[in-house]
Amino acid sequence: MSSALSNITVLDLSRILAGPWASQVLADLGADVIKIERPKGGDDTRSWGPPFIRDAVDFTTPQGRSIVERLAVGADVVLENFKVGGLKAYGLDYESLKIINPRLIYCSITGFGQTGPYSARPGYDFLVQAMGGLMSITGRGADEIGAGPQKVGVALTDILTGLYAAIGILAALKHRDRTGVGQYIDLSLLDVQVACLANQAMNYLVSGKAPERLGNAHPNIVPYQDFPTCDGYMIIAVGNDAQFGRLCGAMQLDDLAHDERFATNQGRVQNRKELVERLSAASKRRTTAEWVTTLECAAVPCGPINAIDAVFADPQVKARAMQVDMPHPISGQVSLVASPLRLSETPVTYRSAPPTLGAQTREVLAERLGLSGDEIDRLATAGIV
Repeated sequence: MSSALSNITVLDLSRILAGPWASQVLADLGADVIKIERPKGGDDTRSWGPPFIRDAVDFTTPQGRSIVERLAVGADVVLENFKVGGLKAYGLDYESLKIINPRLIYCSITGFGQTGPYSARPGYDFLVQAMGGLMSITGRGADEIGAGPQKVGVALTDILTGLYAAIGILAALKHRDRTGVGQYIDLSLLDVQVACLANQAMNYLVSGKAPERLGNAHPNIVPYQDFPTCDGYMIIAVGNDAQFGRLCGAMQLDDLAHDERFATNQGRVQNRKELVERLSAASKRRTTAEWVTTLECAAVPCGPINAIDAVFADPQVKARAMQVDMPHPISGQVSLVASPLRLSETPVTYRSAPPTLGAQTREVLAERLGLSGDEIDRLATAGIV
């Protein structure tokens, strides 16, 4: 079976996470991704953890810039996350490259976008989680021990921006299929974070009141949070009144199901504190595993709070093959997280483990630009590749 994007070439000039996340998604779907990074050091994240980037070229030199320009001529997509205007000095901005490739789709990822009073500022995930409101609604409530804003445990804003980048690129490719014309995509971490405030943003826009931190509780649904057990914690996620009735039966709290204060979700939200106290007192009587078994039998959504090792040991995660092992030239074998996409006709492909810095530079320069071995040697000696 062929891959969905097997005819697409992506020239990735981005670094850190948001841009590479987008190019990884496109590569999983079959695109040929040529990743450009500095010959010395490479992507900043190489010093943070495992390597995952592809080719090295110094485009601050005239010869390096010429190589990138020639690669852009044959590319469908350019992806970059330099500061606003950062690539214009090298002639690698959209206005310059679209002259030599009018079909080019060019996606710029920045902290704050190409316009506005903050456009020149650098932006990182942690900073934007704070400025974009996510940290204001993440963490324990003001009346709880340990109260205060918290960031999410992964760089979620970067990841979401990468996904939006991939979506925007796919939409631009579809438009190009119809018109033959490429286009420019201006994507901002702050814009994405604001868009992803979801129901919390709507709660504010409707009420005019900024949402507060509720710990693990949901602002619009009760009970929908963590509850203590005699050996830890569990999650109960009741989504409707029928599930609440079954929860009360399973926990031998039938009086709550018939109490008019708790019979509807609106009432449960209004009387959240008393209800949670009653449920917590009952949940402490048994272990997490016992409760999960009991509540699953009653068709009440629930589950344990897994550590990462428990996640990859979970039978459902194993059944869905969310860990893939691939050969690696240095490590022998490397374990990777699989793509969650399951396409029946154009499945995701895993063609190689993450290359080491510059591992495929010669291959790309020879196959894409037709450079000879001697020409590549001269570029390498000069420190350009």
